[in-house]
Amino acid sequence: MQAYSKRLLSPYKGQVQIVESELGRAITMDGHNWEVQFISPLYESDAERQHGHSPAVTHKMVRVAHIRDHKLILLPWPNFLDPNQVEQCVNELAAYVANATLPFPANDLYEYWLLDETDRSPLALIFSCHEAEQMASFPVRPEWTALPSSMMKIEPTEDEVQRASAPVNYRLERLVEERAGRNPRAAWINRQRQDERYQFPPCLVSEDWPDQEQNQLCQRYIERQAPRLLMLQGLDEETRRRLELAARKYPLEVAAFYPLYPAVVDEKLMKAIRVEARLRGVTESVNG
Repeated sequence: MQAYSKRLLSPYKGQVQIVESELGRAITMDGHNWEVQFISPLYESDAERQHGHSPAVTHKMVRVAHIRDHKLILLPWPNFLDPNQVEQCVNELAAYVANATLPFPANDLYEYWLLDETDRSPLALIFSCHEAEQMASFPVRPEWTALPSSMMKIEPTEDEVQRASAPVNYRLERLVEERAGRNPRAAWINRQRQDERYQFPPCLVSEDWPDQEQNQLCQRYIERQAPRLLMLQGLDEETRRRLELAARKYPLEVAAFYPLYPAVVDEKLMKAIRVEARLRGVTESVNG
């Protein structure tokens, strides 16, 4: 068994937890709900056989079970799968997950950073992976994407409503694009080597903006994303404290992602946020 976590990019959506066995894997985005997937071999069409070639073998992940609130729920799977192998896969992964301590160590140490046009410093994280061979799957065009407003709404100010301004998410995305320049460049960096030439933005996008309005725009985006950013591993105490304070406004999201927080600075604050989340859940359930 291999157990690790990695960031979901781009845009950054959170930290996914992965358990891999020889037969499949189990993944979760929140530590509560797991999806179990079986590795199914797929073969190329019979045309290769007709020409005397051995068919190439690829693999596909097939969903075969869910684990929700510690309950195993089997899903229908294709008839061509070996039921004994599928059951072995599900049972092994379910047993591991039942005793797992989250979050798992992050191992996506190869990072693909969009660079500032002026000084070539890391501007925003585009992609990450845990094996050098996976670098080939990085985005063709070096561009950073913000989490869209449809997934993470940032409340507009009264002035923004009157001016019918575009969402903060989109506007920050455009600012990063402008700062990267007309011919954007990106670089692979192995964080395991602790390259001292660079200062990496802890929240995955630069917070150093010369204009006050631009800086406030960036801060609003980061503060809204705080419940997800708290899943990041390796944050310094000051940054984590800042994100915990910002996350107070979003107790339901904090409660959802809390099992994947690698550390907590203010335990009292975090407990109060989770209590509010439970109260809101009960209230919304009753009102609903």
